Amino acid sequence: MPQSRPTLPRLTLAGVVTALLLTGCGGHQERVCLPDHYPVAAVNDTGSDCVADGEEPSEGWARYPQGKVPEHVGDKWDRYWSDKTVDENGRTVPQPA
Repeated sequence: MPQSRPTLPRLTLAGVVTALLLTGCGGHQERVCLPDHYPVAAVNDTGSDCVADGEEPSEGWARYPQGKVPEHVGDKWDRYWSDKTVDENGRTVPQPA
């Protein structure tokens, strides 16, 4: 039985599938919090947590400053906050050693 040569569409499809497998299935990014939650930072300390929408953070936790909220693990703001936190006045300060 004669073998058929791969056609351009088949080669293209094979390339796309390979690229998706090598890049983690299309670049899916893990969210920092569940969809109905928002991230908060520990005040004058390391760490972060998530709070349900409509609720205020507990004592010792604060919302991230507007425009600097991490949304996905490893995104610009997640990396930014890796060595910073907020103080009791909401100012950005270095994390304690």
